[in-house]
Amino acid sequence: MRYTGPKNRLARREGQDLFLKTNLKSDVSKQPGVRQKRIAQLSEYGKQLREKQKAKRIFGITERTCHRYFKEAVRRKGVTGFNFLTLLELRLDNAVYRAGFALTRAQARQMVNHKVFQVNGKRADIASFQVKPGDVITVRERHTDHPIFVEMKDVKTFPPKWMESNLRDRTIKIARHPEMDEMEQTISIHLIVEFYSR
Repeated sequence: MRYTGPKNRLARREGQDLFLKTNLKSDVSKQPGVRQKRIAQLSEYGKQLREKQKAKRIFGITERTCHRYFKEAVRRKGVTGFNFLTLLELRLDNAVYRAGFALTRAQARQMVNHKVFQVNGKRADIASFQVKPGDVITVRERHTDHPIFVEMKDVKTFPPKWMESNLRDRTIKIARHPEMDEMEQTISIHLIVEFYSR
């Protein structure tokens, strides 16, 4: 079941900003209620668990989905950790967020669920839909005047190099697969691999 409570609580639990909200007012690690974790005192299992929980919270996925992605990453050829992160990065909601069409991944997921986007001309309303190189994500005509796009009309976005984003034309093109240094860098993926490989 997906967590729907206060976002700052999750950030405080991990001791860092997980970019779940658009305006954290101060350093998360100094907010009231933050547990001053002593990483050195955590067991190896504890470190692995915390990293897995952090990844789930950043991408807004459930445990079941996270485990399913890991099993798919193992099944594919190549490095398991890289495959796992690639599956997360190529989710439709994440692509919308990384392209600058939403301020948070939660907002991107909501927009996808509300049928704002289409992929290759076909309506796409499943946040976990896997986009691939060559796919073109566009805003459906009836949603081109969505308030978020009006607000962000003059905002400069800095999408990763594996996609081409045009907020003015409301289009996102997936140019290629992301490389390791172009994916979420706040996750220690080796700890997640160790967790699921126990």
